[in-house]
Amino acid sequence: MPSDFALKTMNTVHRSVLKLSFGKIGWSAGKMPVLELVTTGRKSGEPRAVMLTSPLQEGATIVIVASRGGDDQHPAWFLNLRDNPQVQVAFKGAAKQPMTATIASADERARMWPLITEKYKNYAGYQTKTEREIPLVLLNPAN
Repeated sequence: MPSDFALKTMNTVHRSVLKLSFGKIGWSAGKMPVLELVTTGRKSGEPRAVMLTSPLQEGATIVIVASRGGDDQHPAWFLNLRDNPQVQVAFKGAAKQPMTATIASADERARMWPLITEKYKNYAGYQTKTEREIPLVLLNPAN
């Protein structure tokens, strides 16, 4: 499973590509849109930004997967938004917009997971690596 160092390094490289290309490269990965998610650190209270892919969008709802590459631990960003669901999201370098994160219910996950894994097989592979059920997170514009 990826170490925290490896995940942070990948995020730094991704941000560097975005910066060096003036935002022209890096907003898509594996045919999925990339977004920047900013959560509030559950321990520090500080903003924490991470680059993630979104394998599914339904209307105004953006779906992200808390896979952490199939690790047995949830990603830190997931723990942060679980404790404080008010987040900021940016697409293609646009201004960040406030959104509310909710963890998909069992019924929502049962409907969405097959849609995601049919198109993006890597997520199905991640699920086989861990006993935890990989959560789906729904991002919706804040009211």
